[in-house]
Amino acid sequence: MVSRRQFTKGSVALAFLGLNSSLLGCSRKQSQLQTPTSTGYGPLIADERGLLDLPAGFSYEVISSLNDPMDDGLVVPDNADGMGCIDLGDHRVALVRNHELSPKHLKTAAPAIAQHQSEKAYDTIKQGVALPGGTTTIIYDLQKQRIEQQYYSLVGTIRNCAGGTTPWGTWLSCEETVRVPDNEIAKSHGFIFEVPVDKPGLCEPIPLLDMGRFNHEAAAVDPRTGIVYLTEDRNDSLFYRFIPNRKGVLAAGGTLQALVLKHANKFDSRNWHAQDMPVSTWYEASWITLDNPQSPDDDLRVRGHALGGALFARGEGIHFGNNELYFCCTNGGEKELGQIMRYQPSAYEGKPEEEQHPGQLQLFLESSDKSLYNFGDNLTVTPQGHLLVCEDQYTAITKNHLRGVSPEGAVYPFAKLNAQTELAGACFSPDGETLFVNLYSPTKTLAIRGDWASYKA
Repeated sequence: MVSRRQFTKGSVALAFLGLNSSLLGCSRKQSQLQTPTSTGYGPLIADERGLLDLPAGFSYEVISSLNDPMDDGLVVPDNADGMGCIDLGDHRVALVRNHELSPKHLKTAAPAIAQHQSEKAYDTIKQGVALPGGTTTIIYDLQKQRIEQQYYSLVGTIRNCAGGTTPWGTWLSCEETVRVPDNEIAKSHGFIFEVPVDKPGLCEPIPLLDMGRFNHEAAAVDPRTGIVYLTEDRNDSLFYRFIPNRKGVLAAGGTLQALVLKHANKFDSRNWHAQDMPVSTWYEASWITLDNPQSPDDDLRVRGHALGGALFARGEGIHFGNNELYFCCTNGGEKELGQIMRYQPSAYEGKPEEEQHPGQLQLFLESSDKSLYNFGDNLTVTPQGHLLVCEDQYTAITKNHLRGVSPEGAVYPFAKLNAQTELAGACFSPDGETLFVNLYSPTKTLAIRGDWASYKA
């Protein structure tokens, strides 16, 4: 959801630099720029509880944890991933939290989940038990700093990874899977589901079929046009947009398209084999329409690339604001440590006139050092207009961080997680004072507060 915490353009070069043909199909490595850094909010202070190190002046509170009893008789599930914060007014918000669970997780889930049956489950195992994937919703009072309600809001889905809030106050929950019916499950998966927050309890699980069947990761909506931008977590992913037939009514269907760089069909933005896409250079974009978006063959990205679609390295978190959006490519770049892409829509986005006035794509950040930025995943924006990125790297030595990125593209550490899991679902309260973030497993949801104005360049 767009708010006053919209990301500013900063001082990064904004003028379109033109498309130099020498940048396309470059066969030799160019020198890798070093990742710029910033002081940020100052050094991280060791957490006496051993969970999350933060800068001086910041603190956290655990507001929800795995197996906490919920108001619907169920308990908080594991694998908390993407999350959105939706304003309910009167100092109250709804935190809609994805749970990246598959049928196999029923074997280790709490009895309340392992035996849960519901007519509102999208899919079940043969025994009638609801698949555990879906969303839980927390109704939280910002003023009193306490939970009012907590309940399952979507169930019966698989691997709900990320998603995004909408300008009309709902959450789009994305399945990161392409499973088809088999001897365990009854339905096809790989869809987006819209979760309302206007009443407690389970929503009707209606897959938004025209938004495509693929390894969905995240979604962001342009409030001006109602167009939804979608990422795909694959090594050879595309970047998609969905043009709805009716603005704000996604269930009414629409058109799914993939991004193409003008004059550069099948462009490879990953920079794995050559520095084909330099940092800060702008490229004109166009879009191709994809037919059969519900294909059971997991071939959308293959067909889209054959038609000229640009390749991206594991598209993940995405955020829209100030008429532009940013999305993470988790293992993009020469060192495969991660990239952040930036897209500015056309003033005529989705209309015939955009052919003469195209949108533009830029490689905003490419990491050259794992100690500075390593496998960025979910992202949000701070009240000061900085990106805040959740790292998702699992190694015995590396600790995942929340990484800040200034409008100029300078990276700094904001938090360090002292646990072998990932941070996910970072999102701000409407007033910009509270940052909510998940610990993936075992599930914990944190509220972080502090002096957001104390940033040091």
